[in-house]
Amino acid sequence: MRLTGFDGASAFVTGAAGGIGRALVAELVAAGARVMATDTEAALAAMDVGPEGVVWRGLDVRDAARAAELAAEAASLHGPLSLGVHAAGILAVTPVLEMAAEEWQRLIDINAGGTLNMLQSFGQAMRPQRRGAIVVIGSNAGGVPRLGIGAYGASKAAAAMLTRAAGLELATEGIRCNLVAPGSTLTPMQTGMWADPQAGAAEVIAGDAAQFRTGIPLGKLATPQDIAQAAMFLLSDQAGHVTMADLYVDGGATLRA
Repeated sequence: MRLTGFDGASAFVTGAAGGIGRALVAELVAAGARVMATDTEAALAAMDVGPEGVVWRGLDVRDAARAAELAAEAASLHGPLSLGVHAAGILAVTPVLEMAAEEWQRLIDINAGGTLNMLQSFGQAMRPQRRGAIVVIGSNAGGVPRLGIGAYGASKAAAAMLTRAAGLELATEGIRCNLVAPGSTLTPMQTGMWADPQAGAAEVIAGDAAQFRTGIPLGKLATPQDIAQAAMFLLSDQAGHVTMADLYVDGGATLRA
C-alpha cells in the first residue's frame, strides 16, 4: 500500500533536529511534503546539514506565541497547514520521591505544556480549511508505570490526554489528532542512558524482573524510522477514519495495543 496525502502538503515538525523528529522530516520530504522543521536554537546549531528544501526555524515549544507565529509562517510559505507533527520532548530519570520541584516543572512545561501549545497552533491553523492531521510522539511510559521515570511517564500521559481531547474537539472540523507511543528507540535520548551501548541494548531487550520490566518480545529496539513510518500512516489519507488513537510501537514491550 502506498501512502497518499503528502505530495505538495504543508507540514510542520517540532523536535526535528535529531532522532524521531529528524526521521519524520526525511519521510515527509521523500513523500513530497513541504516542511517547516523546528527545534531549539542549541539543537539546530549542533545539527549537521538536513534534507534540501526544508525550512528550519528555532522554537522552544514552551513559547506559545512563537509556535503560533511559525505555524502562520509555514502556511504563508507552503500553503495552508495540513500536517502537524509534535516530536519535541525531554527525558528525566529521577525517581518520583527524589525529583526537585524545578525539574518537575521543566518536564511538565516542555512535555505537557509544549504539547498544548502545538495542538493549539496546529488546530487553529488547520481550522479555516476544515481538514488536517496531527500526530504527537508520546511514549509507552505514559501508559505503564516504570521505575525511575515516573514523572516523565506522567508528563507523557498528560500529553496523550491533551491530544485525544483535542482530537475530540476538532473531529467535527475534519481534523484528526493521534499519538504514536514508542518504546525503547535508538535515539540519543535512549543511548545517553547507557554506559555501554551494546550491553545497554541487550539489557533493555532482555528485560529485568527486579525492575518490573518485561523486555521486548520482538527481540530488538526500534529505530527512529520505525516510529516515523507509524506516524506517517496516521498522517496519511489511508488513516482518514482514525482519530484519538494511541498507537504503541514498542515491539510488544508493554503487552498492550
